[in-house]
Amino acid sequence: MNRSPSIRASDHPAAAVENGAAHTDPENYNHNNKKLDDDEQEQELDETKMSTERIFESKEVPPWRSQLTVRAFVVSFVLGVLFTFIVMKLNLTTGIIPSLNVSAGLLGFFFVKTWTKFLEKSGLLNQPFTRQENTVIQTCVVATSGIAFSGGFGSYLFGMSEVVAKQSTEANDAQNIKNPALGWMIGFLFVVSFLGLFSVVPLRKIMIIDFKLIYPSGTATAHLINSFHTPQGAKLAKKQVRALGKFFSFSFLWGFFQWFFTAGDSCGFVNFPTFGLKAYENRLLIFFGFFPPSIKTRFYFDFSATYVGVGMICPYLINISLLVGGILSWGIMWPLIQDRKGNWYPADSTASSLHGIQGYRVFIGIAMILGDGLYNFAKVLGHTVFGLYRQLTKKDVGSDLPVGSRSPTPDSSVSFDDQRRTQLFIKDEIPTCFAVVGYVGIAIISAATLPHIFPTLKWYYIVVIYIFAPTLAFCNAYGCGLTDWSLASTYGKLAIFTIGAWAGASHGGVLAGLAACGVMMNIVSTASDLMQDFKTGYMTMSSPRSMFVSQVIGTAMGCVISPCVFWLFYKAFDDFGVSGSQYPAPYATVYRNMSILGVEGFSALPKHCLTLCYIFFIAAVVINGIRDAVGKDIAKYIPIPMAMAIPFYLGSYFAIDMCLGSLILFIWTKINKAKADAFGPAVASGLICGDGIWTLPSSILALAGIKPPICMKFLARATNAKVDTFLGS
Repeated sequence: MNRSPSIRASDHPAAAVENGAAHTDPENYNHNNKKLDDDEQEQELDETKMSTERIFESKEVPPWRSQLTVRAFVVSFVLGVLFTFIVMKLNLTTGIIPSLNVSAGLLGFFFVKTWTKFLEKSGLLNQPFTRQENTVIQTCVVATSGIAFSGGFGSYLFGMSEVVAKQSTEANDAQNIKNPALGWMIGFLFVVSFLGLFSVVPLRKIMIIDFKLIYPSGTATAHLINSFHTPQGAKLAKKQVRALGKFFSFSFLWGFFQWFFTAGDSCGFVNFPTFGLKAYENRLLIFFGFFPPSIKTRFYFDFSATYVGVGMICPYLINISLLVGGILSWGIMWPLIQDRKGNWYPADSTASSLHGIQGYRVFIGIAMILGDGLYNFAKVLGHTVFGLYRQLTKKDVGSDLPVGSRSPTPDSSVSFDDQRRTQLFIKDEIPTCFAVVGYVGIAIISAATLPHIFPTLKWYYIVVIYIFAPTLAFCNAYGCGLTDWSLASTYGKLAIFTIGAWAGASHGGVLAGLAACGVMMNIVSTASDLMQDFKTGYMTMSSPRSMFVSQVIGTAMGCVISPCVFWLFYKAFDDFGVSGSQYPAPYATVYRNMSILGVEGFSALPKHCLTLCYIFFIAAVVINGIRDAVGKDIAKYIPIPMAMAIPFYLGSYFAIDMCLGSLILFIWTKINKAKADAFGPAVASGLICGDGIWTLPSSILALAGIKPPICMKFLARATNAKVDTFLGS
């Protein structure tokens, strides 16, 4: 899954290469990831000499309707709720979402396998558990939880709210504000989340069979599912689930334990001054005596199991880039700019004003994000155009493989696996007329409905978006197949600036731009996700029809589950969405300010901010250019600008957590690489899932008015003496 309205750990090309290589060899997956005895090694070696489909040749492929079982969707619903809580929490705290595909596939396998074994022993098993059903579960779960990300609850959607609007002095009038409500959020998601599915269905054969696009994430997921359903893979999966369960329990109980000490502001382990009070309260560089103390830098470890787990899944380069960005911004730049208060910006400006220090934090970060996004947009678009040119100029395109609905012709140049998979893929085709009618029908409903939800988003804006959307969806799906990176957020930002400027500041352009961002981003994002699922289905012999139905059902579930989970967060925490709170939703502010910038121009920027934005925009482009020029061996030591930009606004505390996760995995790999490769993702998923699911009971406790009994604070010795004296008096 490759959605990226903020940043997704596997979405950036640099990260995609590192992540995509994790499980690219299906036959060697078990051999590389577990310690086997001699007999098991010999048995596995015999299996690896065979093609994947030779191993499964004796097993009949169930019809597409039989792949869509009730138990599959029950399990998908349960896991979808679990992963929605996890994604929502990450979305509302840092905006960094790791790939949860492995966790979804692993837990789906475990739940259904346990259930079928129980039925088998009781003699009630009517249908065995197949890799096709496993693929349906994984697809449905990822589609469900993906709405929590692409739905914009931590970015454009919540950026419309009064809570976020109040944190800036610009465009906070009534026509540019839309407060969250369950009814309109569910309705909005239902009318915009399905168009992308219909837009690329007619292109599935071209992308998967004719062009043979790789789709690294979809391919890796398919290899994982295929391995689960071999004897050795099932053994490994059981051990992985056991490891996931242990760390899930630990993470959940640790979150529960920490809750008892958070009775007030700045209470609990989350505020532990790991590197001392100076680093926590003041500038990092005060250690070197460069500057006097003036602002908080938030350099500390906050004991978050979630971000330790995220750090174990994210590539090392992402985590180091975050830390470098945090040091550059909060350790050097913001203290220097803070010292120019009264010169560069008004001394009486509020902390949330874009005319003050907040303007530098937000817009310099935006400049880096746009610079990185523009460079990679041009890069991926170049790959797309060049790849299309090569494919279309080949005289033998499609000659080796069937076209349309014709039966495949046996050819010695095509592997047994491809022949068998292609035959099924062509057999269960989805009629083009169905896709066209579906797209046009939903587009008409959407164009008629959305202006009632967002009065400033006129119907003709929507029609223009839908005219260009299929082309952009194709480009995004094709580019994702080549690079494993979705440009959904880039297309969303393009919609923010174009539609916002078209509407104008006096006609609610800020709100119109944010709404247009949601429309565009959902279309191009779901298009690339569906094509990834088609690739997974192709390699697991799952029917394209079952993949499409599973994606539709998962998307429908997500359109209801995600708003409900968001609503629980929104109602449970009084300071929800406020900077510095437990759930600050940082990218909501970033996206809103992007819309303000697109509508009002550069008038909102403080002194010298535009110059700094130009510098960091160009720096992001140059750094990416250098990364591509020096080659992969050297590029892995050069930070990624997109990741560096995130701490500019948010702070550095989560980067320290994630770097600790990287350090744990690094040491584990040095001690026992096989075990680290096999169980690292399971351990990380357990840490993320346990802490993530704790947010459900903690939210319920907050709604019920039950507060923690203890406030644990960390004070300097002198401050503590004053407190003791005050209390003693």
